Amino acid sequence: MSRYGMIAGNGRFPLLALETAREAGDEVVVIAIKEEASPEVEQLAQRCYWISLGQLSRLIEILKEEGVTEVMMAGQVKHAKIFSSIRPDWKLVKLLAGLKQKNTDALIGGVAKILADEGIRLADSTLLLKPLLAGVGVLSKRKPTSEEERDIGYGRKIANTLAGMDVGQSVAICDGACVAVEAMEGTDAMLVRAASLVNGKPLRLVKVSRRRGHLLFDVPVAGPGTIEAMERAGATALAVDAGRTLLLDREAMLARANECKIAVVGCEPEQ
Repeated sequence: MSRYGMIAGNGRFPLLALETAREAGDEVVVIAIKEEASPEVEQLAQRCYWISLGQLSRLIEILKEEGVTEVMMAGQVKHAKIFSSIRPDWKLVKLLAGLKQKNTDALIGGVAKILADEGIRLADSTLLLKPLLAGVGVLSKRKPTSEEERDIGYGRKIANTLAGMDVGQSVAICDGACVAVEAMEGTDAMLVRAASLVNGKPLRLVKVSRRRGHLLFDVPVAGPGTIEAMERAGATALAVDAGRTLLLDREAMLARANECKIAVVGCEPEQ
């Protein structure tokens, strides 16, 4: 039996990780973000504490009280909230003041260093969900057409460049053109914007993993909701980084993709 801490954001990611931990007999102490996490995390955690964005000192205090030395981040915290809703405590104020850039990598990297100084290691976010990482190759029943493959290849070049600059993880491509780029609004909102620009032409969605050498935070995810958003936007193909993208509720996601005749493919990540 293992014991972990989990900083829980929104979505299915933390819930699935907690269910997996329970089945394995592992204990997980959850520190849930009030502005993001689902109340369901309380039912699956060994113990659950609720904190607000910015309460870094309280986070460390809880982990030390619980004797937790390994903590993972699971679930999304909307980027816009990090920059608009956060009320930093003194420890986070000090961290923010020392950052040259206030992007995700710099902010979470700074938090990871502070945790390490306190004897707490930030663990791989996918630690409990390795079987849900996308594989290489076509994952759906339908293979991408030659036109979709062309758009996917082009989209991956753009997405990897932008992700390397910490801009976003996804792009929408239509007929060899980049129609929309994801920034703080998230993938679903980007697809809505892209659909409004192409006059009914089919889109392709490309998600990448920022070229990082780790999966400590901000891991790309896709699930049934992604497929639903793609269907509404008229997107016909989804490409993700194999081994670095979580397919949440994988069977349901791929079943829905097959119903919608959406091609889903896992690509070798760009190093």
